[in-house]
Amino acid sequence: MKLNFFVFVVSLILVSCKEQKKNGIREKERYGVVKADHPLKIDGNWDKPEWQVVEPLSINNFKGNKPDFLPDAQAKIMYDDNYLYLIFKVEDRYVRTITTEYNGPVWEDACVEFFFSPRKAQARDYFNLEINSGGTPLMHYNDSSKKSYPLSTGILKNIEIAHSLPEIIDPEIKEHTTWTLEYKLPLEILKKYSAVDPPKKGTVWQGNFYKIAENNSNPHYITWAPIGGEVPNFHQPEFFGILEFK
Repeated sequence: MKLNFFVFVVSLILVSCKEQKKNGIREKERYGVVKADHPLKIDGNWDKPEWQVVEPLSINNFKGNKPDFLPDAQAKIMYDDNYLYLIFKVEDRYVRTITTEYNGPVWEDACVEFFFSPRKAQARDYFNLEINSGGTPLMHYNDSSKKSYPLSTGILKNIEIAHSLPEIIDPEIKEHTTWTLEYKLPLEILKKYSAVDPPKKGTVWQGNFYKIAENNSNPHYITWAPIGGEVPNFHQPEFFGILEFK
């Protein structure tokens, strides 16, 4: 009797999954953001003890044409009362990075990106923070009317960034290359542009993570949470995943 009941429950789950797939419904990706015990030293070290206890998320949903080589990208997040801490690790090839101007076209280079909405009540208002493998950032605030406001160089210099690769790589590195990028983002920066739900246990933000490269011989567009449309467009807050602060 118990076995029959178990089979019945499993059958219901499988039917539900098939119905969701048929109707185009997908549960949003979720990630638990843990609190740091102490401020982190920003050095780009993926293997340091503070990050060893944090589960990574995988950026593995390819959009558009799949490249010949499939990069493997992961990210981790922590927080405290003053900062968000993020680190990325990318198993890569064909790495090319030439942008050194703040708010320049870093997405054309080997680049990792974090788009996020820090206020549940205004989930369509969001920041996009994009940093290439050489540590050059771009950051904008985007409101629900689709207006975009770039953050000044002076403000961006408050983001402490560490990167394992040189600032400029040209020609591209064709061989297998593992690179990391780590930064701490002051929460005060966000408050200049948007109301912010303070990170603490129970707070929920929304966001997505991306790996991109356009100006190399292996262009690609990769996401954590799947996005809509045929053409790769990362500016789709309606597809953001859930970030749950622990």
